[in-house]
Amino acid sequence: MHGRWLALGLALLVACLAPLSAARAEMPVYTLTFKSDGTFQPSKLEVPAGRFKIILVNESTQAVEFESLPLRKEKVLGPGVTSFVVLNLSRPGEYPFFDDFHPQVKGTLVVLPKP
Repeated sequence: MHGRWLALGLALLVACLAPLSAARAEMPVYTLTFKSDGTFQPSKLEVPAGRFKIILVNESTQAVEFESLPLRKEKVLGPGVTSFVVLNLSRPGEYPFFDDFHPQVKGTLVVLPKP
């Protein structure tokens, strides 16, 4: 009797988690690279409105910090480190970002309307 309830509970858990893992697998992924010459590549990153992931790659020999005040996001990366941020933006527009350790290094995230 307990085995039947356990099997039913396990089946319900799998059924509930399957849509979540499918949704995560479909999340768009973009890459933003901190170059050793002190620039972002690309300096203007265009993404559709919605939920997405930005892979942050630090190719420089110094620590860098991805920071955006309007997005309320920041992420510090040591030399040669790769990390990511996940954003969910429904409002199209331009969102500036910069390297807080090197404030002259700037970029723009452009959120496009959903098609």
